[in-house]
Amino acid sequence: MTFQKTLTSAANDELKHLGRLLTNARERRKHGQLVLEGLHLLQSAIDAGLGIDAVYVNESAQHHGELLPLLARLDRRLAVLVATPVLAKVTALATPAEVLTVCRRPAAQPTAAGAPCVMLDDVQDPGNLGTILRCAAAANVRDVYLSKGCVDVYSPKVLRAGMGAHFALNIHEAADLPAALAAWPGRKLVTHLEGSVSLYGQDLAGDVAFVFGNEGAGVSADVLAAADLRVRIPMPGHAESLNVAMAATVCLFERVRQLEQRLTLKLRDY
Repeated sequence: MTFQKTLTSAANDELKHLGRLLTNARERRKHGQLVLEGLHLLQSAIDAGLGIDAVYVNESAQHHGELLPLLARLDRRLAVLVATPVLAKVTALATPAEVLTVCRRPAAQPTAAGAPCVMLDDVQDPGNLGTILRCAAAANVRDVYLSKGCVDVYSPKVLRAGMGAHFALNIHEAADLPAALAAWPGRKLVTHLEGSVSLYGQDLAGDVAFVFGNEGAGVSADVLAAADLRVRIPMPGHAESLNVAMAATVCLFERVRQLEQRLTLKLRDY
């Protein structure tokens, strides 16, 4: 592929803007943009129909077998070649990715009816948030609500951990969780170490809102008060608690297990 432009200096205004988007959540919100690092996220964005503003191709990866078919699906004027040492100055990764893609920040859509949702109260660790999003997408969750205290869901670290899950979800940022819970039509379950009932004794089918809290402080008092039920994940071993991403995985896939079991029984009775 022939590129219409090659950037060879980190002082270039485009690359300065790219660097600010990578490092500053305020810049990302101001411009309504995010940055995807790598081929997998580029493909996920294209498949999801996300608006793409620019594609910065690492010069050393310009002949990568997976890259060219992806670029062929885009307006070729969006693709810019960047010298590898220059790209290395922009990204925080030890080795710059094959491609950095600037996309438009998705807008939240109305909440999907008849599906579970996840609500996150001040989850701060990017790896945890990205893992929860990936788990939610895999468990067929449609809506995820994030409190104002959550880490920026479109930060590069969260995007890398999410592995494209962002684009399969309807993400509501800076949500008022007590209000969202009050408006939720189904059951509202919050995980709590002193939960009154076991997760495994609950019917998790239908419109269930799963609420998970901050890594250290857990769920805030206001959010806890708005939930219907406090549930605990049984831990017969010696651990005091589970990582929030692990707790979310256990809960969401217990719901998947229950649905699979019901389907099996229904087919057996048919």
